[in-house]
Amino acid sequence: MEAIIEVTGLRKRFGRVVALDGMSFTAGPGQVTGFVGPDGAGKSTTMRVILGLDAADEGSALVGGRPYRSLRPPLRHVGALLDAGALQPGRTGRGHLLWLAHSQGLTARRVEEVVELAGLGTAARRRAGGCSAGVRQRLGVAAALLGDPPVLMLDEPFNGLDPEDIVWMRGLLRSLAAEGRAVLVSSRLMGELQDTADHLVVAGRGRAVADAGVADLIAIASARRVEVRTTDRPAAMTALANAGATVAATGRDTLVVSGLAAERVTALLTADAVPFSGVAAYRATIEEAYMDLTRDMDLAGETDLIGETDPVGGTAGGREAAR
Repeated sequence: MEAIIEVTGLRKRFGRVVALDGMSFTAGPGQVTGFVGPDGAGKSTTMRVILGLDAADEGSALVGGRPYRSLRPPLRHVGALLDAGALQPGRTGRGHLLWLAHSQGLTARRVEEVVELAGLGTAARRRAGGCSAGVRQRLGVAAALLGDPPVLMLDEPFNGLDPEDIVWMRGLLRSLAAEGRAVLVSSRLMGELQDTADHLVVAGRGRAVADAGVADLIAIASARRVEVRTTDRPAAMTALANAGATVAATGRDTLVVSGLAAERVTALLTADAVPFSGVAAYRATIEEAYMDLTRDMDLAGETDLIGETDPVGGTAGGREAAR
């Protein structure tokens, strides 16, 4: 099966709430596609439609050119993590994985392989009710990988992770994409996807308002900014602001200047005898690229919907279904 997710013109209403309003994008093989936007933007509803948990009123969502419900067995085609808390508290992590494996015709040996891949170790023997958020996320990832699928979908996989787990998750996502898989990761926080996502789909009010490569977005945002090092920050800020620039202090002796070319910044500081040790191109963060892209957009939608149990190993229960 081809490693690709194709979402085309999805529309979905829950009563008077418009959850999806023409959502369209593609998550291709060999890359991590970040699916970003605020609560109410339609991210989780889109994932639920892809997985057949909600039916779209219009449009299509295909995995490898086929609807999810036609895939047999599904875990060999798509691995999904919708809610890492969807575990029976009295069951051990290994027990949960064995139950899933049995339901999909997979072996106990594969369970041991994903336990090792997810770095669970002895934590897999603990009862789920006593596991940390990080361990539950690792269990969710292990469940998604049971069938060694070409397509992976993870909804907010960084939730509740400590710094060590975040580094691990980023490395795992990159390695899975490097194997040729299509990896779709939803997130509300751009920093979680820094140096991880290759492509970014920005959701807002039930549709994709932007769909572009992360490197391209960062390059565009970076081109508008210059970093300045100076021992007289107040004087430099005054001189540059008077010339119409937008200036932000990012450190005790560093400024980021928007609206002026590096040559113009150098000339202004020199003319005003402001000491500076460097003027260089600035590399924007993924958050800055996102803010540039959405500055004039109202992306959030309203939602008061509750999810339901997810048979592929997670649940959206207790969360907003139109997120």
